Amino acid sequence: MRKTNRSGSFLLCLLLNMLLNLEGLIPAAVFLALHFILNWSIWWAVLAAGLWIVYLILWMLFMRFAAKSSNTPDPPKENKNPYSVGNKKGPAK
Repeated sequence: MRKTNRSGSFLLCLLLNMLLNLEGLIPAAVFLALHFILNWSIWWAVLAAGLWIVYLILWMLFMRFAAKSSNTPDPPKENKNPYSVGNKKGPAK
């Protein structure tokens, strides 16, 4: 697989992740509705949205760590195939 030299922008990845995971805003929307219906504090909605963003950032950092950890090259292995090692006798005439 082809690898590029430039890495993706963290903010761009966060914005795309937020678009793909909009269901995380459901608790914030419920608290916002409770703010307008029952006159609850709006800070509950802000807290729920903030926790959602913190969760996404932590998940992205974990995925970055996992991707960087998996890119370590394997050490060279000993060739145990007797047919590919070579013929120790001289060439046949």
